[in-house]
Amino acid sequence: MRRSRHITPVLRSSEVRDDEPTPADTLRYLIHLPDDYDADPDRRWPLVLFLHGAGERGADLELAALHGPPKLAAAGHEFPFILVTPQCAASSQWVAELSTLSGLVDEVVAAHRVDPARVSVTGLSMGGYGTWSLAVRYPDRFAAIAPICGGLWMQSAAPIRTVPVWAFHGDADDVVPISATEQIVTELRSLGADPQFTRYAGVGHDSWTETYENPQIYDWLLSQRRLP
Repeated sequence: MRRSRHITPVLRSSEVRDDEPTPADTLRYLIHLPDDYDADPDRRWPLVLFLHGAGERGADLELAALHGPPKLAAAGHEFPFILVTPQCAASSQWVAELSTLSGLVDEVVAAHRVDPARVSVTGLSMGGYGTWSLAVRYPDRFAAIAPICGGLWMQSAAPIRTVPVWAFHGDADDVVPISATEQIVTELRSLGADPQFTRYAGVGHDSWTETYENPQIYDWLLSQRRLP
């Protein structure tokens, strides 16, 4: 049963199945539905996939809501979209879980009233890397991406030259240097793309708090629509 104004945990990792495991069986996640999700059974909603950072990995699902949109949702903030927050295993990282994440999105879309043209992804630090990499791997499925203090590992950003991008990074980040984002933005612009890039002067690794507390990021994500 959906709990209004709360994030609902989906815990299937311990199920024993005779058939092939699905992404939802192997990846624990939180899902938050808008308060009025049930008001109109014909309405289809945008979906935002949020990828946490390395410090939130593990088996304690509450860690996944430590920062960003799930933290705000847990505190009672109401978003006009379906929010999905998976948790990465302690021994893994998002760039190793791309196919599983794509499969999870497929399952959520199939199980809920999602507008498939308005699926976006955002994430911080390790989740920023995951956001870039997931979009590069599956450039045709996302309406927009918003990576925060992330980068790409030995990959070209060319596949996402037509995907709307708004990237964020602090110029005093000593964990993931801002050059990691600058290189991607430079490549995209050289390909004729027009990514938005917000640099936070004097901000260290935590460039996500200011970003996710700014309603403009959500307005921007919701304004994007994937072309057919």
